Amino acid sequence: MAKTKELSKDTRNKIVDLHQAGKTESAIGKQLGVKKSTVGAIIRKWKTYKTTDYLPRSGAPRKISPPTRALKMKRGWVIQHDNDPKHTTRATKERLRKKHFKVLEWPSQSPDLNPIENLWRELKIRVAQRQPQNITALEEICMEEWAKLPAT
Repeated sequence: MAKTKELSKDTRNKIVDLHQAGKTESAIGKQLGVKKSTVGAIIRKWKTYKTTDYLPRSGAPRKISPPTRALKMKRGWVIQHDNDPKHTTRATKERLRKKHFKVLEWPSQSPDLNPIENLWRELKIRVAQRQPQNITALEEICMEEWAKLPAT
């Protein structure tokens, strides 16, 4: 069944007036050429909210999760991206500038400068030098060496 157009404000007000005059939902629907269920919905809305206007709705749920929203992305954040062409369009740069985000300078499409990759390499070298004998020792050495890595 196809959706129909919304009823005009005048029609919705007529439905309420006829209801207050004592007419039944069926009689109102026949008189105005509106479905009984629609008449009932309008009357229920009027009884609840004392209006026949369309009420604002929440719309689609936000795409940002509550934990992310809790961060409240305040000013002072620094954004790092890999200068992929989609990140360097004028529109993207303008949006970041308008939102007052600082962008970390970064050579064009250079994956070898990924800071986490350098950390993993350093950890791998340190663990290999200590030559763990089993999984438990490997885990302990990894944790110790990770704690020794400089924070900056």
